[in-house]
Amino acid sequence: MHISAALLSGCLLFAASPGLAGLAPVAWLALVPLLAAISQRTVSTRRAALLGLISGLAYYPLLLYWITIVLGRYGNLPLWLSIPALLLLSLYMSLFLAGFAALSSHLQKRYSLIWIAPTIWVALDFLRGWLFTGFPWFDLAYTQFQTPLLIQIADITGHHGVSFMIVMVNTLVFHAFRNHHKEHAVKSGSDFSFRIAVFLVLAILSYNLIKFNLVEKNLAESKTLGVAVIQGNISQDQKWLPKFQHQTLNKYLQLSMQIAEAEKPALIVWPETALPFYLKESALLKDITSLTASRPGLTIMTGSPYREKTMDGSTTKYFNSAFFIDANGLRPERYDKQHLVPFGEYVPLKKLLPFLAPLVETVADFTPGTTKQPVPCQNTRVGVLICFESIFPSLARQQTKAGSEILVNLTNDAWYGRSSAPWQHLSMAVFRAIENRRSLARAANTGVSGFIDPLGRMHELSPLFEDFTGYNELPIVNTKSVFTFYGGHLVGLICLVFTIFLAIFTKRTQNFDC
Repeated sequence: MHISAALLSGCLLFAASPGLAGLAPVAWLALVPLLAAISQRTVSTRRAALLGLISGLAYYPLLLYWITIVLGRYGNLPLWLSIPALLLLSLYMSLFLAGFAALSSHLQKRYSLIWIAPTIWVALDFLRGWLFTGFPWFDLAYTQFQTPLLIQIADITGHHGVSFMIVMVNTLVFHAFRNHHKEHAVKSGSDFSFRIAVFLVLAILSYNLIKFNLVEKNLAESKTLGVAVIQGNISQDQKWLPKFQHQTLNKYLQLSMQIAEAEKPALIVWPETALPFYLKESALLKDITSLTASRPGLTIMTGSPYREKTMDGSTTKYFNSAFFIDANGLRPERYDKQHLVPFGEYVPLKKLLPFLAPLVETVADFTPGTTKQPVPCQNTRVGVLICFESIFPSLARQQTKAGSEILVNLTNDAWYGRSSAPWQHLSMAVFRAIENRRSLARAANTGVSGFIDPLGRMHELSPLFEDFTGYNELPIVNTKSVFTFYGGHLVGLICLVFTIFLAIFTKRTQNFDC
């Protein structure tokens, strides 16, 4: 029975994720079966950990199935390698769910599950986003990316605060059901915790509504910047072949000319590595400058690789970069991607894992950039996030704190194929916009491209694997949110420290049961 409950929670978590299921409201109930199982007096801490692991192994292979597309179709790995890779990653992710179940089961003997479960969940999410350079892919909060009215608290607490609230609601639902049975009647202290938690959730929901209306009013009075995004829909199989370089560039130029004539944007954004050649060294650069020179006031931002010699000239460093081109030609400002994708843009421990080197797309590993300052554009300052940098809250916060008034996310999600991953990736960008109260333009090679306003509302979203041009007047905001200015990003760290303290304190007074 306990195993069935754990499996059910795993399936419900998947049902709440975008893509194949996309039943976001399910997230508010998904953990109830697992909480019911680990709260039984007969369930030991070790048994609870096993139940959490089972729940994770039911959830993560379904959530991350697209890994086999990335490794198999585009990484050229056979199924007998790509499927085990998916299972190993799922196992790693499931360990955090096992830790959540074990700690919740153990600490509930002394503290209210209503408060410790959300704290532990956020603590482990934070740890997963930091450990081994971090893989904070699709934390629980992201299930709510299509319901802006429920997630405005992120401008104070970041997305971790939304996860905290979702887990707390799960615990409240569990306690409400459990209290119908006389043998599980709660003590007055637990009843008090229940009431306080309900008050907190209602307070957060009230804040969401009030802040939504306030920001909406301010946006209506804000200045705007006309931005266009171009989705070239270039096949990943052809993208890096030299013979297609001119054809690729011509497609982007043609789509850009169409939108420039129709809307006259100040900024046109092309995707990550839209130009799969060294732009600064290429004769094709003149074709782009011809377009910008004929339209004063227009800037084109494009992704392209960049290389340079080290100071001593002994080696060459490669960067995944974003360039800006205006009427005067290629501008000196350049953004180099800071957080690289392991096994996609560099191979960790390459000398120990030489058989994984073919996964690196370019002629050599990329070097992480150190760019921190936004790029000026038409009296506006633009912060850049390349590819999965949008899943790391700290990077968008750094860009905003440094003065960015809008954010731009360049990405190439063609790797994911026609899977749920592009929508999962988009969901995380929504929270970067809300956390920092910045408009965000997103240009993806094969989708999803579009725009996100500072309330997290999505506009002009593109279909997958189709040519697309989109235009939007993005509100320019220069005030900083609590999250950006005062450090709401520390919520996860605070939960981690508090969880460690409780675990150590409790272990000193009570050994873990078996």
